[in-house]
Amino acid sequence: MARSSADDVELKRACEASIEGSKHKIVLSIRVAKSRGIFGKSAKLGRQMAKARVIAITTKSKGQKTKAFLRVLKYSNGGLLEPAKLYKLKHLSKVEVIQNDPSGCTFMLGFDNLRSQSVAPPQWTMRNKDDRNRLLLCILNISKEVLGRLPKVVGIDIVEMALWAKENSPLTTNRTITEDGVATSVIIQIDTQVTVEKDLLSQAEVEDMEALLGTYFMGVGEADVFSERMKRELQALEAANVHALLESEAIIEEVLHCLEVAIICVEDMDEWLGIFNAKLKHMREDIELIEARNNKLELHSANHKELMEELDKLVGWLHIPPELATCLTAGSFDEPRVMKNIEACEWLIGAIRHLQVPILDPSYANMQAVKEKRVELEKLKSTFVRRASEFLRNYFASLVDFMINDKTYFSRRGSLKRPDHADLRYKCRTYAQLLQHLKSLDSNSLGPLRKEYCHSLNLLLRREAREFANELRASTKVGKAPTVWFESSAGSGQTANSAETGVLSEAYSKMLTVFIPLLVDESSFFAHFMCFDVPKLANGSNCGSDGNGKTDDDQEGIDSGSSTTELSFLNESLQELLDGIQEDFYSLLDWAFKFDPLRCISMHGITERYLSGQKVDTARFVRLLLDDLETRISMNFGRFVDDCIYMIEKTERNARQLGVLPYIPRFAFLATRMEQYIQGQSRDLVDQTYTKIVSIMFVCLERTAQMEPKYSDIALLENYAAFQNSLYDLANVVPTLAKFYRQASESYDQACTRHINMVIFITFERLFIFARRIEELMVTLTPQEIQFQVGMSKADLRKMLKSSLSGLDKTINAMNKKLQKNLTSEELLPSLWEKCKKDFLDKYGSFVKLVNQIYPGESVPPVSEIRELLAQM
Repeated sequence: MARSSADDVELKRACEASIEGSKHKIVLSIRVAKSRGIFGKSAKLGRQMAKARVIAITTKSKGQKTKAFLRVLKYSNGGLLEPAKLYKLKHLSKVEVIQNDPSGCTFMLGFDNLRSQSVAPPQWTMRNKDDRNRLLLCILNISKEVLGRLPKVVGIDIVEMALWAKENSPLTTNRTITEDGVATSVIIQIDTQVTVEKDLLSQAEVEDMEALLGTYFMGVGEADVFSERMKRELQALEAANVHALLESEAIIEEVLHCLEVAIICVEDMDEWLGIFNAKLKHMREDIELIEARNNKLELHSANHKELMEELDKLVGWLHIPPELATCLTAGSFDEPRVMKNIEACEWLIGAIRHLQVPILDPSYANMQAVKEKRVELEKLKSTFVRRASEFLRNYFASLVDFMINDKTYFSRRGSLKRPDHADLRYKCRTYAQLLQHLKSLDSNSLGPLRKEYCHSLNLLLRREAREFANELRASTKVGKAPTVWFESSAGSGQTANSAETGVLSEAYSKMLTVFIPLLVDESSFFAHFMCFDVPKLANGSNCGSDGNGKTDDDQEGIDSGSSTTELSFLNESLQELLDGIQEDFYSLLDWAFKFDPLRCISMHGITERYLSGQKVDTARFVRLLLDDLETRISMNFGRFVDDCIYMIEKTERNARQLGVLPYIPRFAFLATRMEQYIQGQSRDLVDQTYTKIVSIMFVCLERTAQMEPKYSDIALLENYAAFQNSLYDLANVVPTLAKFYRQASESYDQACTRHINMVIFITFERLFIFARRIEELMVTLTPQEIQFQVGMSKADLRKMLKSSLSGLDKTINAMNKKLQKNLTSEELLPSLWEKCKKDFLDKYGSFVKLVNQIYPGESVPPVSEIRELLAQM
């Protein structure tokens, strides 16, 4: 058997949700079908379709009082339950099961408070008799418990219901109790048998029925007799029913007649409703047509409004104000009217842009009026660009001519004036915005303007640089020019000039301090005044540095982040703007070089400091100018170094062999002066000079010493010693000179060793020749065989010792005199004599070891004796 909807928990929850807030508790909820048809009649009578509903039996407690209700719920369009009807069970007067329904599942509920009793109450159809009996028993039980009475029951046997209740006892229902907002399902068992016995029949009715049954004699003694009696009674009952039907035939015919009349009325009404429905359908179509036409009219109205706005906007774009047209074609460009010209130019740019396709709708682009207006605007543009370009070219030339003709702008005799372009830039900035608009209108128009500006300003800058450099040279007082270095006439006069030539470096530094920031500022101003697409340069007023602590922060570059093409155009323009100014810097460098070539070192350091301060992205021409100045300084100083080398080589040809060569002390003096002039990063230049000159000096010294090989070692050791003595202090602080100092020290040691060995060998020639023969024989013979060789006997040994060591004090004195002979630097003699004694003792000690090894037992003066003798001398 299918599960009853009365046990559906979800259905019960849906019912509770639909009546939420009413404080009603649901006792039973069950699905039913609602209808008003009459069973057993024609299709017209049963035309109404059954509707799905849900009947919920609810109670509401108010104090000790409880009220019972019957709720009818229907399904909404969303499938949710919603309240439809509410009946109070206290008004329930009758429960009637429809006899015309063969299934017995249809019943009606009669309420005594309905307004219209002429309208038949709805019929409720259950799925089966079990659902019907469950609902009816629930209604009867609630009525008995809450109201204390029972409604009238028609069409159903009470005994049959009692039997059903016994078979289906206990009936389990699921009740949901809500406590503190939490729903709890509670199962309640209802003893149906007790309910039927106690509620359907009262005690008096039960007693009367028992009395009636007691007086009635059933006579069920024999089955055949009882069966015959039942047949007779059934025939009599059927006869009575047929008679009743025959008696009520007239009533039935009257009822059928009334029904036919009602059917005719219903059919007529159905026809009227069909007619009304057709009329309503046509009316609905007419309304829809009217609405569609109205929507189209509204759309046309909105489109026409938008079209009028667009046309008004287009007309506004096509209209040229007469005052602006006059300003563009014939207006003046004087300063008071600059803003008016800029306003007209901005309007022209906007008008041309609004007639271009990205802004203008493509559908307007081919309109004749738009084409004509575009041609007219192009004519206005070309006229304005031509007039503005011509005015600006003349304006730039007139500004520069005025400044050139006014001598107060330049340095004069006794007055060194720093160039000031603030007024020039201020006047040019008046037309800066106009130049930007000219670039927007026609970028090619800026080319001639840039050339004219560069040409005019180049004349001004070159004039300023020339006048400033001339006044610098005239106002700088320099003493007598220094003598030529490394010549025999070079002497103490150089010392006086070293302090006086410092003004040369100061003059060069002042030239850079004044003009490098000016050139960078002019490059920056030109790049942005002439609308090059490059980043803005920093203010160059802080550029430059001299020895007085002025800063050297350079400009932010004009070429970083810009396109290659634009940058190349800018560099070409800057070349035209600043070209030629380097000549005045060159003349100042050459002038300083003539007075003191060593000042190239300090000027090179100043230039290096400017270059190192310049970032990679600085003004290109300014950096090129500094590079050229550095190259010019290096070239001048290179000429000086070449002259020095020439003089050294010339001295080599004329120098005498013995004694210290003149260029050795002169180089020490030159190095001292060069170290005084070093500034900034000129260390590399000086080190390169040291390397070049000292290398040539050492080569020439070696060649000079080889002119007379007999005295070459004396010449070398004296000159290398002089080199070390003169450069000792500088070598401690200058790494390059320290390297040559070590080289000279090594060469000096080698020359000393060769010279001392020669003196020792000449003085004790036989002794050391005999020792050398022993060493040569030891290569091929054993020590015992050597004394048997010719000239190597013990007798030969004694003869050699007698001739070499007799009168040893006189021999040593002779060796000392030979050491002093041809030596011009007497201060070297003590160190040479000490080295000579030490080397002689070492050699004599080796000889004594050889004798003791080859000639055992022979008496040879010991080393200690010779050492004591040398110490006494």
